[in-house]
Amino acid sequence: MIGWEDIYKVVVSMVPLYVALGLGYASVKWWRMFKPDQCDAINRFNCYFILPFFTFHFTSGVNPYRMNYRFLAGDVIAKAIAGATLALWANLWREGNFSWAITSFSLSSLNNTLVVGVPLLGAMYGPVGQDLVVQSSVIQALLWFPLLLFMLEFRRSVGFNSDDLAQTQQQQKQSCSDIEIVVTDDHVNTNDKHENQNNTDASIKTESTLCSSSSYNMGSTIIKVLARLARNPNSYACALGLIWALLEKRWKFEMPSIVEGSVMIMAKAGSGVAMFSMGLFMALQKKVIACGVRLSMYGMLLRFVGGPLTTAIGSLALGLRSNILRIAIIQSMACTLTYSALRRVIFGTIVSLPLLIAYYAVLDVLHI
Repeated sequence: MIGWEDIYKVVVSMVPLYVALGLGYASVKWWRMFKPDQCDAINRFNCYFILPFFTFHFTSGVNPYRMNYRFLAGDVIAKAIAGATLALWANLWREGNFSWAITSFSLSSLNNTLVVGVPLLGAMYGPVGQDLVVQSSVIQALLWFPLLLFMLEFRRSVGFNSDDLAQTQQQQKQSCSDIEIVVTDDHVNTNDKHENQNNTDASIKTESTLCSSSSYNMGSTIIKVLARLARNPNSYACALGLIWALLEKRWKFEMPSIVEGSVMIMAKAGSGVAMFSMGLFMALQKKVIACGVRLSMYGMLLRFVGGPLTTAIGSLALGLRSNILRIAIIQSMACTLTYSALRRVIFGTIVSLPLLIAYYAVLDVLHI
């Protein structure tokens, strides 16, 4: 039975993340310490240096030969259910469309659990929770994020006019996903917009013209996805971390202390700088709830109801029970605190901690 001590452990693990986020927000909104271009520089530093080392540190510590494959397979089933449901909605519902199906899939199914999931699940379930979170992040980085990029490129290639393209880009900006999508997809485009709006407008016009005048080409879409992945340092960090883990666990040797120290000096700043960057981002928005109350509630419904529901179905179908099932359900919501590629809202960030604690307590009471 969960006691106040257990809840206190969770709060202790999460409050420092809120402190970093609050400092980032206050430094722009109230103290006026950073200008937008300086915030952009901090975010680039975070995306291209801090987070890759942070990712490599955790990925290199996983044991690829002892992964919980039922846990990972349950995650695959959950995402398949979400994808199939959204595909039916996009094709059969009058108001359904492919762009919103992609956005909804990312909201309900994709997350970056390292920044928040590691301290959160570690406090709730100990080393087992932390290890499963890292396993999930590896599969997601190597499989699900490339798949999401493919869907985004497919959407852009099948023939949008300029109005449709502008609408789907606005939809992207109004929802949430995670830090790695910032790097791979919207990060470069968003920053380029700040740096050269004219070039971006010209690019949009050119892209919409090309899309409307040419048929869909699978090869070109794959090339574009690979190009985006090649620009994402987290892809390299995850792949290198997994390769190192395979070699280290196979031949039982340790990372040289000089290499480990070089990685750790950057990786230790991962959670703090990521949350600080998110605070900067929030402060630059014109509204506290940047995408409106309705879309905010829609995003929270997908994250806190849709994601856990499909995860529970996938996990129960494979016979997962006890702490493994609880970890799977809670980690499916853990990205609510992380940076967003598509525009995260402050309201969702504030309410996420009590909701996660509530899920933690309810799952324990249900004894599932």
